[in-house]
Amino acid sequence: MRRLTAAVLFAGLMCGAACSAPSPSGPAAASPPAGRSPAPEAAEPSEAAGPEGGRRGDGEAPAEFVALREAVPGVREDIRYAGADNFTGMPVDGYQEPACLLTEDAARALVRAREALAGEGLDLLVYDCYRPRRAVAAFLRWAADLSDTRTREEYYPRVPKTRLFEEGYLAERSGHSRGSTVDLTLVRADSGRPLDMGTPYDFLDPLSAPDSPEVTARQRAARDRLGEVMDAAGFGRARTEWWHFTLREEPFPETYFDFPVALSSLSSPPGALD
Repeated sequence: MRRLTAAVLFAGLMCGAACSAPSPSGPAAASPPAGRSPAPEAAEPSEAAGPEGGRRGDGEAPAEFVALREAVPGVREDIRYAGADNFTGMPVDGYQEPACLLTEDAARALVRAREALAGEGLDLLVYDCYRPRRAVAAFLRWAADLSDTRTREEYYPRVPKTRLFEEGYLAERSGHSRGSTVDLTLVRADSGRPLDMGTPYDFLDPLSAPDSPEVTARQRAARDRLGEVMDAAGFGRARTEWWHFTLREEPFPETYFDFPVALSSLSSPPGALD
């Protein structure tokens, strides 16, 4: 793997830490009417009528998709939606394996980001990548069940569940379903210990905005470094979540896929990038 020139050592971040780009997906979806469940994507036709604005069914992934841990050996993953450690409190539909599937273009961009961090003793930890439409539909069902607040204290203590759409934390369509969006953080390369970003992953709160004034200077510096390296690698950042990035030149900007998150979904055997 050809190493890019490492960024200037991030001394303030590396010493003593606890171990804004607009959303490329556009404005947040409006909140559904109170007491009504938003129409889940799973109810729509499973096959696209055409290439633009299309939906793809639940079969095989396009040849452009790869498994990140196979394509980029050594990358760290903690795929939260494959288990119960997430804001729904349960494994999410469509995540058959704890795997990161991405378009090859996005995977190559993450290689560039990792190379830029290597000289600083930092690396990336990936929480989520491609997300099938059935998983988005599961989020919508969870949001419509106002009686289910078991994870509120941990994940959304200051934002009522009824406002998660209006505040931009949930939407009826997700850029993740296009295959070039990734949720991640910075970790120390030697230990894998995450840097302190001021909130945990998937904390649905204004505190998670990349430019939140409520975080400390050290936490803001960590967020800024993550944003800088991802921007240089070709990603745009969401306005509400410091961990959420979408490849600006994504290969499927109008297509939302629904094949399951599983290595068996790939159309060719997983392997390292050339």
